[in-house]
Amino acid sequence: MSITPLTRRTASAALALTAAAALAVQATPAHADSNAVPTYEVKINLTTAALDSSHAPLAAVKSAFGISGSASASARSYAYYDTDAQALGAQGWDVRLRHKSGKDFEETYKKRFAVTGGDINAALTAANAAGFDSSDTNYEAEVDWGYAKQTLSFSNEKSHSASGYSGTAMPTGATGLGWLNGEIPGKLADWNTDGWGTDTLAASRVHGPVTSSVYSGAWESSDDASIEVVPVVGAGGSGTEYVVELSFKTDDYDDAAALHADAISVADAKGWLYKGDILKTQTILDRY
Repeated sequence: MSITPLTRRTASAALALTAAAALAVQATPAHADSNAVPTYEVKINLTTAALDSSHAPLAAVKSAFGISGSASASARSYAYYDTDAQALGAQGWDVRLRHKSGKDFEETYKKRFAVTGGDINAALTAANAAGFDSSDTNYEAEVDWGYAKQTLSFSNEKSHSASGYSGTAMPTGATGLGWLNGEIPGKLADWNTDGWGTDTLAASRVHGPVTSSVYSGAWESSDDASIEVVPVVGAGGSGTEYVVELSFKTDDYDDAAALHADAISVADAKGWLYKGDILKTQTILDRY
């Protein structure tokens, strides 16, 4: 039995519709997960006018920012790992090994995204496009809010036994590098191309370590306030300089904004404010 011209046209149309439907299905983009929801850490630098002769915060500074006056400082040692040319940092990655007294070692792999003009949502969207979204529970999203600069970061935290290490003692650079490279997360391992992160970290060296003193308390809406005093080698390669960082953690943007404004106002009125952003990580990478 032959097919009539009308039937042929009908069959052709049906085939065309079927093909178009198939293409439409193929062209429909996969549903993307929502942007991550960050927490906030306000970080304001103070000048050394906020320190006494033993390089501890003045009693007036502690009182002004809710730092427990009777509590002694806790110590922490840490170091960063990158190549001499800072190839990891150039791609927005920081790799850190930290040891708090009496704790296991903390291994941190952090990816940074710039926040331009205060547009945190745009930074979160850029991070989403790079694979950092709300579905990835291996990374914690945080906005670091400095004097004039904001940075969005995603941190992957791992730990390593501190058995055999007392206080805040650190391993040799080679030992620490072995630990970090052995537990490198997949996003960093294959950043750019397969194996790029693994190869780049393997070619890295230790920058540091430094040992800081941390004074803790609570202020305004933050029950996680602190002043960290970090001694670093001078820019010329000798002597010691002190980075003083006042910080507050909160889950809420509005609270972070208020903490930021109020901390700057108080520190400025007292003559303690450093009117700029001292990037602690970059200082250590550059000077060690």
